[in-house]
Formats: sequence, C-alpha cells, structure tokens
Amino acid sequence: MAAPTDKVTTATLRARKGGAERTAVLTAYDVVFARLADQAGIDVVLVGDSLGMVVQGERNTLAVTLDDIVYHTRIVSRGVRRAHLVADMPFMSYQASVEEGLRSAGRLLKEGRAEAVKLEGGVEVAELVRRLCAAGIPVMGHVGMTPQSVHQFGGFKIQGRSDEQHAKILADARALAEAGAYAIVVETVPQALAAEITRAVPALTIGIGAGPDCDGQVMVMHDLLGLEPAWKPRFVRRYAEMGKAAGEAFAAYAADVRAGRFPGASESFD
Repeated sequence: MAAPTDKVTTATLRARKGGAERTAVLTAYDVVFARLADQAGIDVVLVGDSLGMVVQGERNTLAVTLDDIVYHTRIVSRGVRRAHLVADMPFMSYQASVEEGLRSAGRLLKEGRAEAVKLEGGVEVAELVRRLCAAGIPVMGHVGMTPQSVHQFGGFKIQGRSDEQHAKILADARALAEAGAYAIVVETVPQALAAEITRAVPALTIGIGAGPDCDGQVMVMHDLLGLEPAWKPRFVRRYAEMGKAAGEAFAAYAADVRAGRFPGASESFD
C-alpha cells in the first residue's frame, strides 16, 4: 500500500479525534531516519529529548539543552515533507517562567523549523500552554510518567495506579486540553486510565506504555528498530533487529579489511 501524501497538520490531527484512524508518531534525530519515517507514512515526527539517552548516552533526559533540540530539529526538518514535525521542550527551558517558555518555543519554530512544541506537565503549565496557543504556537502536552520528573518519581515508574495519582493525571490532561493543547502524550499509565483520558478530552491522545485505547501511539525510533539489543521495555514492540545487523556488518567489514578483501577491483579506480 502506498504511503499517504497529504501534509499532516494540527487541523488534520484534531479531525481524527473520535474516528477510526489512529495516528502513528515516531521519534527521529537526523535527516536520514527522518526522511525514511516521512516516506513510510509516519504521521508525526517528534524530535524528543529522548536524544539525551539514545544519542548522547545519558541516563535520563535532563542534560539535553534547548540548543541540542534546535540543532536536531533543524536537521530533521530537512527530511520531513508530509509528516507533522514536533520538537520537545527540554528540562528548564520553560519551567522558570511563562516568558522563558515563550522564548524557548519561539526558537524551536524559528530556528528549528518545528511546527509544534511538546512540553511535560499539566495544571502547572496550563497558563504557558494558553499563552503559546495565543501566540500561534501549537502545543502537544505530556502527562503520566513525565521523564523530566524522573528524580521526583524515584525512577522510570508506572504512574496513575493510586487514586491520588489517577485523579491528578486526569486533571492534568483536562487542564492541558482546556488550555488549547491539540494533542497529549500519555506515558506509562494503566490502560484503563489512558482510555478514560481519551474519552474525557477533545485533544488527541498519543500513548506510550498506555495500552491500545489512545488515539495514536508513539515509539522511540531506536526501540522500534532494535538498535540497542539489550534494551527492551515491556511496552516496546521491535519491528527490526538493526543493532544486531549493524554489528554483524561492522564485523564483516573489519574482517575484509584485515584480510585484504576490501577494496576489490570493482571498488577501485583505473
């Protein structure tokens, strides 16, 4: 089946709410994989602060800077034509004040060429979401297990199992939607809570570790492709084993070089 060709926008995504068509979201951090995702029909390409872990080798996302996201988003934008392009707002690029959040988001659109920004939090960031939307900057929210709060949570742990957490996450999602967020990532919560949020808000819900009832799903590219063979959270489905394949290719290349089999006549010039 040919990949769809119509440009995906916030209007496209809003119109899918309540419909049968789910939205496929994938992270990307460079032009090659961004182009591959776009040509494959991925609806939303997210330049996530997950790059801190899968690209930079950090233990969490906290060290990622706004400059990092601007840089990677600008690169990714060169490979995206159809997909909607979203850039993460990294830790401490928006928490200090609404004004700082506006400036940070503005950089992601102006310099990074993003079409929307994503930020973590709920009730506490609702005013910022309101101001961003008023300034013409579309916002994707993020509730549940929010990675920038990893130390507060005591690790990457499922959220929303207690009555208190359940009520807070639901209230956060409602606050984001009321403030104007067109979509909300719902991460690592019980399936029933994700389904309740999806019914409760007009925004598109994008699940990760939240079960099948959201309006769409997001995966980290490296997880989907199996680029880190030892890393496989429960909510990940691998569609390839590229880490293993790459290792085998590198080893074969090294063996050919050492044995004098590469380059051969076909790879040399007269």
